[in-house]
Amino acid sequence: ISIGNGTVLSYFTSVLDPVGRFLGMDGTVLAAFILGLPANEIVIPIALMAYAAEGGLVEASTGAVAEILESNGWNAATAVCVMLFSLCHFPCSTTLITIKRETGKLRYALLAALLPTLMGVILCALINLLSEFFI
Repeated sequence: ISIGNGTVLSYFTSVLDPVGRFLGMDGTVLAAFILGLPANEIVIPIALMAYAAEGGLVEASTGAVAEILESNGWNAATAVCVMLFSLCHFPCSTTLITIKRETGKLRYALLAALLPTLMGVILCALINLLSEFFI
């Protein structure tokens, strides 16, 4: 779907880019995390698809993936922040739905999403800040 001079995805990633940069990543990675809510294992393929602008999931060798990531500004600090945020962010939608069903309360599902995400945001912001001094 196109909007003006770009796609919905490119517009979405550009809106998220300032926050992503603050966290040591970029808008494409943040968009991939958001779009990966149904299943966390699709986050990196979504990011690669957006970077490669293929319009679909692509098969790529390790060297091709490294080339795509490097050409989009990834460095060691970016990789650490993405890995850290992968560990500390909201669980997949199935987990959140299960929490809501088991507890009968939406607030517990929201808490399960917000607490790890807040931890990931804090840790990534700190890593990004420190990486500017040490890398």
